[in-house]
Amino acid sequence: MASSDAPPEKPASKALVTAVVLFYIVAALAMVMANKKVLNVTDAPLFFLLVQLIIAVLLFGIADVLRILPNRLTFDLKICKGLVYVVGLNVLGLSFSNYTLKYVDASFYQVARGLVLPFTVGVSFAVLHSRPSSRVLVSCAAVTAGFFCGVLLDGTPLSLVGVAFGVSSSSITALASVINKQSLAVVDGSAILLSWYANLLSAIALAPIVLIAGEGPSVLALLSGTPSGDAAVAAAAAGASELKTFLWGSLITGGLGFLMSLAGILSIKVTSPITHMVSSAVRGVAQSFLGLWYFHDMISRGRAASIAIILGGSIYYTWVKHKETEAAAAYERVPMDDLEGGKLEGPDSPEEPEPRPTQ
Repeated sequence: MASSDAPPEKPASKALVTAVVLFYIVAALAMVMANKKVLNVTDAPLFFLLVQLIIAVLLFGIADVLRILPNRLTFDLKICKGLVYVVGLNVLGLSFSNYTLKYVDASFYQVARGLVLPFTVGVSFAVLHSRPSSRVLVSCAAVTAGFFCGVLLDGTPLSLVGVAFGVSSSSITALASVINKQSLAVVDGSAILLSWYANLLSAIALAPIVLIAGEGPSVLALLSGTPSGDAAVAAAAAGASELKTFLWGSLITGGLGFLMSLAGILSIKVTSPITHMVSSAVRGVAQSFLGLWYFHDMISRGRAASIAIILGGSIYYTWVKHKETEAAAAYERVPMDDLEGGKLEGPDSPEEPEPRPTQ
């Protein structure tokens, strides 16, 4: 428990909060758009993911050498064994996410993966026995309705394969969020070490999967500069070589992925959940408009309504959880010295509870 003489933590400045939020919006948008650009011209989405992971691992190593990370990077086989489930879910989640973006429009990507929230609440209930409130269930129902609104009422041709990958990706992301939280104990609570091990071990695990999935010929064609099939048609239509687009896209997304790992800790410290969700809403709308402008996506009324409902349900969920957290924080534990001294105040006591430092 914090000492009563300890000064409260100084809240983050508005400039810092704004900078962190803007970075996340811009970085996430750039990640999706660059990923879509590359996936439009390549038949090797898993190899693309492997290159992204390798770039992130190299950048982690450089940052460690320059001493700019809060923790020194390690490699411990015992830790590796403790992160087996994290790595497996990470590989599956990222792979399915790439396949989703390959088969659906950039503006529809958010809809295809719109069930992350309901799945997360369900997994938390099943694994952590965290019973959701009625208002949380209402928010999940709204998000689910938004998903089906986009799938059934979109009005434009949809890839059912892409939607299936999106649903699978959402379920794995939900399970991974719970497993990752539990796995922090394996790395002594360090999010940076968890990200380092996840990227490194995922790259090692994904390398043979690329060959097993049959991407060998596509990779050879890519590296030789002689794409064939759909990749050749897409590259010609884009007016750029497949290899050049692949390399630039890999550098951009790999670098941004690394930077977002570093900024994750800062974001937790300086932004509130509501701020994060509002920024996600802004990002989702901007992503749809960028897809409309850059990739000439069609945004029907059904798709627009779906995005609005999903975002509305997500924002409502964040507000509900914020209020529930505030309500839970209102109940202070009675200090042990007060119990021993016989000073036990009831709920109607005129004394104010000891204020907590701002987190």
